[in-house]
This record gives sequence, C-alpha cells and structure tokens, in this order.
Amino acid sequence: MNNRRNWLKQIGLGAVGVGFYPFETFANRPAEDYIFPDLEKSPILLRSNENPYGPSPLARIAMTKSVNSSNRYGWNLYSELITAIAKKNNVADNNILLGAGSTEILDLVLQYIALKKGNFIMAANTYDYWTDPYEKLGLKKISVPLTKDKKIDLTAMLAAIDSDTKMIYICNPNNPTGTICDREKLVSFITEATKKAIVFVDEAYIDFTKEQSLSNLVNENKNLIITKTFSKMYGLAGARIGYAIAASSTIDELSSLKSSPSLSLSVVSTVAAIASLGDKKFIQEVSAANEAVKKYTIEQLTQLHLTPIPSYSNFIYFSLDNYKKDYFKQLELHNILGTKIYEENGKWTRITIGTMKEMQQFIGALK
Repeated sequence: MNNRRNWLKQIGLGAVGVGFYPFETFANRPAEDYIFPDLEKSPILLRSNENPYGPSPLARIAMTKSVNSSNRYGWNLYSELITAIAKKNNVADNNILLGAGSTEILDLVLQYIALKKGNFIMAANTYDYWTDPYEKLGLKKISVPLTKDKKIDLTAMLAAIDSDTKMIYICNPNNPTGTICDREKLVSFITEATKKAIVFVDEAYIDFTKEQSLSNLVNENKNLIITKTFSKMYGLAGARIGYAIAASSTIDELSSLKSSPSLSLSVVSTVAAIASLGDKKFIQEVSAANEAVKKYTIEQLTQLHLTPIPSYSNFIYFSLDNYKKDYFKQLELHNILGTKIYEENGKWTRITIGTMKEMQQFIGALK
C-alpha cells in the first residue's frame, strides 16, 4: 500500500486518489482480458512500403515509457518535436506543421486550394490515394504520362499548367516507380511552376537516397510545400506522423484550417518521432539493409526476366509481361501480400522491399 501511495503522489493524485478512484477495477486488469492479434499467422506484407524492421530501439523504449503519460496532452512534446524536425531540415520552427501522417497535410492543402475551383496536375502513375476528395470538391485532375523510362515528365507537367491550375503534385522519389527527378531540373521546374500555382513535393522516400531535400527553398518561395513522413524510413507507419515544410506565412495559413494544430499527434507518437530522430545508428542500419536486399531482389527479378527498373526507394517497380504463371495467385499460395497492376501495358507492378528472408520467400514463390 505504501508503494501504491508513493506512486499516486508521483502522478499528482496523492492520498485523495486512493479513496475516490477504483484503480483495481481498470488499472490492473490482467492482460488475459484482452484479445491480441496473432502476429505469427500474419502474411508477409510487401504491399505498403513499410519498414520491415519496425520502429528504432530508442523509439520503442520511448513509446513504452510514455504510455502512462497518455492521459495528458502533449503540448510541450509537440514543440520539442517541431524544433528537432526544424533542425534536421535546416529551417526554423515556424516552417514546420505536424500532421497525423503526410496524408493529413495533403488534406489540409485540399482545403487550402478548394476554396476556388480549378485543377491539379500529377503524374500517371504516382501516389494518388489522396485524390478522390479533391475531385469530389470540384477540382479537376490532370494526369501527365511518365516518360518511357518511367520518370516524372517535368517538361510535360509544366506545359499542362493553365490559368485554372491550383496545385502540381510531385512525389520524389516517385511511388510506385521508385524513380527520382534530377535535382537541377526539379528546382528549375519549381521556380517556373510556382509563379502560377502551388507545387507540392512529397519527399516520403527521400531518406532512402543520398539526395538533398528541397527544404532550403521554402523561405524564398511561399508557393512551395514539402511534406515528409516518419512512416517509411523511421518505421512508424502505424503511429501516423508526418509534417509539412513551407514558408512561415504558408504554415500559418494551413494551421488556421485545423481546429487545434497542436493536437494531431498522440503523446506516444510524438515521443517515438523525437527518439527516432536521435537514433542515427538505426537509420544507417535500415538504409544499408534496404540497399543490400534491394540489390538481391533486382538481381533475382532480372534473372526471371521480369524487367525491374532502378529504384531510389524501399520498393521495386517491375514488369510481369514475361511471367507465365499467375503472379498474384503465386503470392496468395505463399501467404504474401503484394499490390496491384499499375500499368496494363507491360503489366507493371510494385513490391515492397522486406527483410532478406522475406524477399527470398518472395522470389521462391515466383519460381
């Protein structure tokens, strides 16, 4: 009982809490009262470009320790995370807006631009799961085909801009192809395109490359918005943490569209992100593992005549044109979840790079 009273004092309830809160009925409920998912029977997940190695060790510790603080709002932690992100990206705190994943940032930009009808431009194919709400609110989607080598055609996208264009979306590296834009050409494109519309650059996979972020451009260009995420390299897809980098005036305008800009993230997610930014060893290890497994997988796919293209990400885009079996049936038979056909011409599909063991099982399933 003394230990319990001491614990109550530490969290601010003191002896009063003992008499008024039935802690025994909920705080110490045995774990067997809960039904946990059987992860051992889960399929091999190679569909959503998740980090197969999980959150970093430091993030896991931070998340575990923060659970007991989840009854409190995380305002101070929120500010700490913004400062850490700003430092990483060489910008000021007022250039950062946090969101529950980068998808929330895309939704905010939708609200920002949907006040006036018009169109938005994107590559075909690219990450497009966010586009339905845009079209339902009256914005017309203009899709610009990729080049023959599956790269985003910046010249064609620039030519597609008209007086009704409100936003141009660039995913770099691009999902699902894994290709990357030449930096000099992309900067030139942004300079011209932002004279007429917002350019939204999605850098969800930039951490898998040696490329420099475009974050250094935001202060001189209020029509440039960059988004990043902790879902991929940092292994926090389920924790839902993303952020925008933009001119401070743009961040203010986007923030005004949220009822409470400082309450998008949970305490657990916030401390996980802070810890992840400090775990440089984990990032180095994940990057090295991803490159090694990617090299193996591309070599194996090439031997099977499945025509993969070079990837600057944690997934591979390849053609099933020469594959004689039922690809998706083979995955199903081996309890592997892949994705879909993105281009019927050539039967192009994408596979996430898992662990070496997972990709060996994937190649085995194809054989």
